[in-house]
Amino acid sequence: MDHIIKVGIGFATGRKHFQSVLRSYIFNCKEAGLMDNENISLNLFVVYDLDYMGTKYTDYTAINPDVAKYLDSAHFIGTEKIKEAARSFVGKGIINETEAAIIFEKGYASSRNIILYEAIKAKMDCLIFIDDDEYPVAVTKNGETALWGGQQVIKTHLLNIKNADITYGYHCGYISPIPNIEFSHVMAEDVFRKFIQAISNDIINWETMKKVMSNGGITYADTSILIEKRVTEVPEINNAKFISGSNLCINLTRPERVYPFFNPPGARGEDTFLSTCLHDRKVLSIPCYTFHDGFSAYRHLLAGVLPIKLKPIRANSERLKKRFYNACVGWIRYKPLYLYITDRERYKEEIEAMKQELDHTLPSICKYFGSRSFMNIKKELEKYEREVETHYLDFLKAPAAWLKIIASL
Repeated sequence: MDHIIKVGIGFATGRKHFQSVLRSYIFNCKEAGLMDNENISLNLFVVYDLDYMGTKYTDYTAINPDVAKYLDSAHFIGTEKIKEAARSFVGKGIINETEAAIIFEKGYASSRNIILYEAIKAKMDCLIFIDDDEYPVAVTKNGETALWGGQQVIKTHLLNIKNADITYGYHCGYISPIPNIEFSHVMAEDVFRKFIQAISNDIINWETMKKVMSNGGITYADTSILIEKRVTEVPEINNAKFISGSNLCINLTRPERVYPFFNPPGARGEDTFLSTCLHDRKVLSIPCYTFHDGFSAYRHLLAGVLPIKLKPIRANSERLKKRFYNACVGWIRYKPLYLYITDRERYKEEIEAMKQELDHTLPSICKYFGSRSFMNIKKELEKYEREVETHYLDFLKAPAAWLKIIASL
């Protein structure tokens, strides 16, 4: 009998809408012929947050029978279970309390780490992370008309992961939380450019954003990638092989080669920090797209309604303004550590330049969005700058602590 490939599908979610997303990926697998292959086993791993949207346990666990019949196992992990796992590792002397906090403290990295742990414990061969706002379709454009194509996301990862440590697909749609900005005397383009440069990283940068904004804030799929089906190695740029946390597959056949996720407390960047650890890992960029519904404006896609034209997302509601503000805070909180890891020689110079740019741009940002809260961004930068050495030591401790946990299995 051939080896059964055990595939983990991982969601870190706080939305009941996750059920619709899961359904679309499972039926996508069926359409791709994976359900006809007796040597492929699909297994679900869900970390859920009941507080995020006021949901209840069954919003995640009550999987529709039409979906559940294609899953060989389903694992549901709440906040309390993560805490219990951390206490158990400390109680058994596997790691200490500091290490447990680094790996399993509440946050984005913690959710991904507990999914990684449970998948390795269940002897998965690979684990595919999917976000609850990314759908298995690609959008391109012909003139002003949006053109849609289904994407065999899970199948494409499975075809390539055996030759890599990590496979990473593409993203289209509303990738950035930055709403479409209409430049004027209130917000000059040069002011917004300097603001983005201050808070950005190698993925969210002005060149990328200007191109996206010219398309109304939308990233369209590259038709040449869709047609040519190119598989390429992700290059190392500025000491990092850039990936993001979704449309991402991790090879688990050699658990000792798997790095944990990490982010400073309250920050984002768990995928970015993983990117800085991949110097001697093979990371493949694979030809499958997911559509990122970053503003939850296109959930009807999962019901088969394909819009002819995608609309620009404007900052005309408190919800969208708050989402942008929260993204800016998340970015600025991890920027000091990212610079400290990747560009130590110029770290102080870069931080000082960021402060000057924020002093120059934040008043205009506040005026444009009608909120003084954006002034907090510089305070957050200063706070995380003060703590950067502590965060760096934690970052260095994370892989060693993780290996102790994996070795205990």
